[in-house]
Amino acid sequence: MHALPDRTAIIELIDRYMVSLDDRVFDDAWARAFHTEDFAATTPVGDGAGLAETIESTRAAVGRFDATQHFSSNHIVDLDGDRARVRWYALMVHVHLAETARARGQEPGAHFDVGGTFEGEAVRTAQGWRFRRLDVRPVWFNGQPPVFEQATA
Repeated sequence: MHALPDRTAIIELIDRYMVSLDDRVFDDAWARAFHTEDFAATTPVGDGAGLAETIESTRAAVGRFDATQHFSSNHIVDLDGDRARVRWYALMVHVHLAETARARGQEPGAHFDVGGTFEGEAVRTAQGWRFRRLDVRPVWFNGQPPVFEQATA
């Protein structure tokens, strides 16, 4: 049976994904390394589907900060053949852009922290395990969220 190698591969997918968010290289190779073609996500900053939208929405979300650091733990992997339900805890530290901190009268390095869970589905592909769906659910916040640009009419 492949349970242990599959669990190990999926947990490695999770860990590499979380680190990749801090590396800030969101291109087609990044998207394909972690997601299926039909990937869909639900996040606090919006829902998305498909690789192109995933690249752009991730780039925009992370780009609201000077730096980020994402931690994952308590990985739960429920295997069902070539599919797996995944869940993990996340601690996400977001260092505000210098102009955001200045505008708020904060010291450089001010940050917005989020504790939450990721939950979704991974599937086995010809390239290895990939996420088909991820839902990011915040549980708690500390600090002020980023400044969001106002839509113009």
